[in-house]
Amino acid sequence: MAIQWFPGHMTSARRKAAETMEFTDVVIEVLDARAPEASCNPMIRELREFRQRPCLKILNKTDLADPAITQQWLDYYNQQTGVKAVALSCKSATDAARVPGLCRPLAPHRDNPHKPLRLMIMGIPNVGKSTLMNMLLKRKVANVGDEPAVTKSQQCHKINDQTTLTDSPGLMWPKIEHDEDGYMLAAIHAIGRNAVIEEEIAEHLATILLARYPERLNERFGMDTSILDGFGVVEAIAKKRGCLLKGRGGELDIEKAAMIFLTEYRSGKLGRISLESPQTRSLMLSKPSETSFTAIEAE
Repeated sequence: MAIQWFPGHMTSARRKAAETMEFTDVVIEVLDARAPEASCNPMIRELREFRQRPCLKILNKTDLADPAITQQWLDYYNQQTGVKAVALSCKSATDAARVPGLCRPLAPHRDNPHKPLRLMIMGIPNVGKSTLMNMLLKRKVANVGDEPAVTKSQQCHKINDQTTLTDSPGLMWPKIEHDEDGYMLAAIHAIGRNAVIEEEIAEHLATILLARYPERLNERFGMDTSILDGFGVVEAIAKKRGCLLKGRGGELDIEKAAMIFLTEYRSGKLGRISLESPQTRSLMLSKPSETSFTAIEAE
């Protein structure tokens, strides 16, 4: 299943972002630490590189990601020109308070009330942009929800006399080139539910965990992963959790089991799990787009 999701309001949001970029000094791009490159919108990179704007990449939700792999991503991004990467939690007031100071060295010419530092928060839906905005301003100015595309219009605010901040709506790109990215984005809940089939996303997520974190499945669900494939994991969860279709003679409710699995992954109940590393990303890009995760991991 190829996953694509580009709601209509995102076309106007991209156009507005391009206009605002001209008057922006530093782009703050919020990524999901569990899948940093999959959650990195190529349109954002194009917009900021066209205007030659530096970028602070924030790997958010680090409490849900594998810390060793997060460090690999920080090393990867910090080698890029004009980029500073940090791992923090946008829900932490202490972490959020660091952000303006991290941006200032990227635009040293903007350092006084006459030339305030102009920041713009960007990223795909549901990665924590609005949460960061509220934390930086120390009040609720942006709606926050555990659903993609809550914010639909730009907001500009003044942090202090030396810093202004624009929050832009979550931006997807018109065509997700690699199927693997679509599955990862759906797994971290960055894509609207109307564009995905939960059973397929859960099966794909289970395939990743079987390859990299089988012990987490053993610990959480008490299953023997050595004899299971991705679908088998979801089926086993249905049996363990008593997910049955009413009036169907004990037939398993795979959709309900899939949602249990996805919800527990997203909430961190399965532990700190990353869906990609720089190495697996490189392998994926070296293969044809239809190559499955299983084929990549088998090498």
